[in-house]
Amino acid sequence: MRMRGLSTQKKKRELSLCCAQTKLKKSTKQIQKFKGYLETQNLRLTTERQLVLEQSLAFQTHFRADDLLFQMIANGHKTSKATIYRTLPLLVKSGLLSEIIDANNNVLYEFAHDNTSQHAHLICIQCSQIIEFQDPEVKDRQREICHTHNFQAIKYRYEILGYCSHCR
Repeated sequence: MRMRGLSTQKKKRELSLCCAQTKLKKSTKQIQKFKGYLETQNLRLTTERQLVLEQSLAFQTHFRADDLLFQMIANGHKTSKATIYRTLPLLVKSGLLSEIIDANNNVLYEFAHDNTSQHAHLICIQCSQIIEFQDPEVKDRQREICHTHNFQAIKYRYEILGYCSHCR
């Protein structure tokens, strides 16, 4: 993108437009993936389900179903709690979201990372802080164990419960 000679305000608009187009492409790909999954389950991609997907993907961190509901209300979208609670498991099964169970047995969601960026979680049982980490040795060991047992893994969840440095 050429930006030489443009005013600062125009540069910001150009960058904002570029980011919005990138998000739109990413969102369209995810909508198609979700639609494809729903079709295999003889379900339709309703406006409400698409809205739940789009709002879920807007989160930059882990979120609860209630967080999503509050965000949707704040953004002027009318939806029921039941719609959110029925749609989130479909998003998990489609591979678009991952579930995390925190120290208080609350279900949290996050955008599902592809296999190249698998990560794990350290979860504080005192304050519920979640620390993400990656460790290639854990990933390699998982592959080795699956190979040894002729097992095809489709999901990876690695969570360590304990106390963070602030709660010890």
